[in-house]
Amino acid sequence: MIQTDILIIGAGPTGLFAVFEAGLLKLKCHIIDALPQAGGQLSELYPKKPIYDIPGYPEVGAQELVDNLMEQIKPFQPGFTLGERAEKITKIDDKLFEVVTDKGTVHRAAVVAIAGGLGSFEPRKPQLPNIEQFEDKGLLYMVKNPAQFKDKRVVIAGGGDSALDWSIYLSDIAAEVVLVHRRNEFRGALDSVEKVQDLKSAGKIKLYTPYEVTKIEGDIQLKSLRLKSNQTETELDLETDFFIPLFGLTPKLGPIANWGLEIEKNAIKVDNTLDYQTNIPGIYAIGDVNTYPGKLKLILCGFHEATLMCQSAFARIHPDKRNVLKYTTVGGINGFDGSVKQAPKAVVKTID
Repeated sequence: MIQTDILIIGAGPTGLFAVFEAGLLKLKCHIIDALPQAGGQLSELYPKKPIYDIPGYPEVGAQELVDNLMEQIKPFQPGFTLGERAEKITKIDDKLFEVVTDKGTVHRAAVVAIAGGLGSFEPRKPQLPNIEQFEDKGLLYMVKNPAQFKDKRVVIAGGGDSALDWSIYLSDIAAEVVLVHRRNEFRGALDSVEKVQDLKSAGKIKLYTPYEVTKIEGDIQLKSLRLKSNQTETELDLETDFFIPLFGLTPKLGPIANWGLEIEKNAIKVDNTLDYQTNIPGIYAIGDVNTYPGKLKLILCGFHEATLMCQSAFARIHPDKRNVLKYTTVGGINGFDGSVKQAPKAVVKTID
């Protein structure tokens, strides 16, 4: 059995940053995540994509941000249960929760913080005959390893940010990139649309709009796709090595939806006037998994929510202790291993 102060469900950026904030308060954390590695959506869905709205970073890669967060929490030695899904929660008494995973690992903690992002994801699959036959045989629903497309022919279908971004990114890696969208207008960011048009003009991307993929062909491996125009009904066949339909992902809360929490539109309702606590005292929800009036699904908002959650968790775990906020620029960082990263002392100059 694993026992800790705060049990965090979800190893995405919000969950990882919560470890740091808890560590500053000398609270021990353990993280559960169904994925085999930490990082959440950033590592699983778009590790190579740049992020532009993290304070202090004009641009940072998604996986780079995860790596930095992991380095930041290293002094606090969090525990990890990876590749297992939090399945069942039981309130042992007024001060303790027990969470059991789908593989039977038992965890106990005074506080549970759900930082599960948008939950588990299932890709929205195109309605094509025999599509399952080619899954992982040239047909992929997400890009995990861009290097596998080096000098290969790739067809991407979709009209949102993911389809545009990966078309742009892979244009420097693949031998051929074809972007197919059923409309002439794209839903993604304007600058991405303009980049795709520029790459098309430069001959680095082939663009077919308004077209749809209507047929997949091959034997053991994907060989070709049939495209059909939505205007003229013209059909054409494209030989390709990979087909990546990026029509979005359907998020699901999974077992968390059955824990007695107040749910609204597939998100957990929390009290944002104080500490992001749910309707069950001692259980918090932070990051994209929660909802409240004015909610913004941004990483930096998740960081803010994690900070306030940890302050509330400290008061719950140590009701007899007074927590005095200390700035890291003054107090440094004290890890559980006894290591100290001390902030440099201020230099005061006097004028005679």
